[in-house]
Amino acid sequence: MWLRLAIPLLATAALGGCAESAAPEDVPFEPRYEGIETALLDGDLVNFFVEMRGARDAGDVEDYARCAAAQYALIRGYGFARHLRTNVAQEGGLWRGDAVYTISAALPRGLKTIDAEVVAMACAENGIPMV
Repeated sequence: MWLRLAIPLLATAALGGCAESAAPEDVPFEPRYEGIETALLDGDLVNFFVEMRGARDAGDVEDYARCAAAQYALIRGYGFARHLRTNVAQEGGLWRGDAVYTISAALPRGLKTIDAEVVAMACAENGIPMV
């Protein structure tokens, strides 16, 4: 009796695997970076507002903001930044990021720190604009 029940379940599982959707790596990534705005909140606390189209997900927007923070830190003569938060929203194909970082000359405490020079080089290699 269990065989009669197992066959339809196996057939359903096999057919379920036939319906394939486009994997994210199959979709061409053609981002359009719409701009970066910065707002100094306090001495070392900076807010970055970024906008882009063609993002695959929130991670692309976060990368854009990280690149902005890295370049901003370098422009100000600092070598490091620490990520505090990023809010991402998408509406009508426009992705917006609102990120806050602290910038510092020495490696800050915390888990989400970035070496500004290393990140800026990676951003340049990947064609992500910076401040």
